[in-house]
This record gives sequence, C-alpha cells and structure tokens, in this order.
Amino acid sequence: MNRFDPPPEPARRVILVVDDALDTLRMLVDALDAEGYAVLVARDAEEALQRFEIAVPDGVLLDAVMPGIDGFALCRQLKATPPWSHVPIVFMTGLSETEQILQGFAAGGVDYVVKPLRIPEVLARLATHVRNAQATRLAREAVDVAGMGAVVLDGLGRVAWRSPQATRWLDEAFQPDAADERTTWLQSAIGLGQTSAAMPGRRRLVARHMGQSGFSEATLLLHVLAADTVTALRQPDVPLTPRETEVLSWLAKGKTNRDIADILGMSPRTVNKHLEHIFEKLGVETRSAATAIAGRLLPPA
Repeated sequence: MNRFDPPPEPARRVILVVDDALDTLRMLVDALDAEGYAVLVARDAEEALQRFEIAVPDGVLLDAVMPGIDGFALCRQLKATPPWSHVPIVFMTGLSETEQILQGFAAGGVDYVVKPLRIPEVLARLATHVRNAQATRLAREAVDVAGMGAVVLDGLGRVAWRSPQATRWLDEAFQPDAADERTTWLQSAIGLGQTSAAMPGRRRLVARHMGQSGFSEATLLLHVLAADTVTALRQPDVPLTPRETEVLSWLAKGKTNRDIADILGMSPRTVNKHLEHIFEKLGVETRSAATAIAGRLLPPA
C-alpha cells in the first residue's frame, strides 16, 4: 500500500435480526445500518440457521415468539453448536413476565429488550454485548496460540464454549456419539482439579480446572502430554505428585524452566515452585543432582 493511501476500512460487524414482523425488520435494519453494522435478516428459525451457515454474525437480535420454532428453542440450538455458541443473543419480546425472561436467559440469551422497541436502548445494549463477546472470544482463542485449548462449562455443567484446539483434541479422545461421556469427563475436572483421558498414539489429554467466574461458568485448560512424557515413577516411595513427575521428566531431558513452562502450560514461577518441592523430596540441591536421580527413577522413554 502506498504511504499516501488512506488506511483500509475496518470490517463491519454483522448483526442478524430474526423477526416475523416486517415493520420491526425494516425499523431495525435502518437503525443498525445507520450505526455502521452490516445487517442480515431472517423471518423464522429455519432462515436464521441458513444465515449462520453462510456467515456467522457478531450478534443476534431475536424475537422470542415466532411461528414454528420459537426464539427460545432457536437460541438453545445455536448455543449447542460450538462454532456458533460464542455469538451474543439479545431477545426481543413483548413478554415482560418474569417466567419468560428467565426462560430467555436459561436458553443462553445475554439480554432482552421489550417491545415496542426503544431503538437507542437496543443499540446501546447490542453494542455492549457485541464488544464484550469479541474481547472474550479473542482472549479465549489466544489460548490456542500458546499450545493449549480452552473449554467453558456453564452453571449446569454443559459446554458453553470451546476453542478450536480444544474441539480438535476432544474429537480425537472421544467418539462422535460419546457426547455425554465427554461432558462427564470435563465435569470431573472441576471436582478433581485435573483429569486426563487417553488419545491415539499413547498420548494423554489433560484438563485442568482454572476456576469459576461470577456467572458460575467453569474454565478448563486442555493440553496434550506426548507419548514420551512420563507420568509415573517406578519407585512409589518417592512422594512426587504427577505434576512434579512431569516437571522432573522434562528436566531430565535437558529442558530449561521456560521450556518446561511452555510445554506444560504453566508459568516459569510455577515451574520454580515445583522444582523446589522436587529438590526437597529428592534430597538434592542442584539441577544436575536431580537429573542424575531422575535417570534412575524414571522408566526409559
């Protein structure tokens, strides 16, 4: 690009409006277009799903009550589809009763607006949720760049979101028809703190619970242990934890603390802490001494 050329225009965020009322569609299309959004429209749930197949929007304005499949059912279907589950859905409804509002949130909606719509309020709420969803998605997908995957479970233990890397690993570790088994395995990591499952090639998929958010969502970080990573010592009287054993095995392979941190998905400070415990348990003071003992304790690769 020539240095005198104007900078490229930022990509327009896409909003899908789902409503069977033409007047509402026209009003929202005009308002959203004036705000700089690219707008897709759908008259029912079937058309909405077709729009998602073509282009995943950045946000959805969804009528709660429509002929055929209603907005609540459509929302549940979207949230149950991993590539689409991150998209924020704002319900539009004339129903102001608490039961319907709760139903919308239970289906996976992030907010609701009551008809007749007040356009400035709709735009303000939508912009906030689209911005937050974008920031959250980028933060979570950045985990993949670090060589890990991420999974988020909602308050009921259901998969609310998973990164592309996590999806690939879970598909390798579990059969396509084993969705319940996969979910149970992920839930077990919350209670145990960490769990693992076998993968092809004698690898292990490890899920580690990172804590819960204010929305009762649980975040799990996933990583894969290579076939040559040792997870058990031959001498049971050496009281190393599985994590300490992993650190020791990579230390014996000549890896630096930073290398070990990158491989195991932890901070160098955490590696240092593990090494302090390992040195104390083995009765040594140096890395070379720990490496020498590791050669006798760990089974050959």
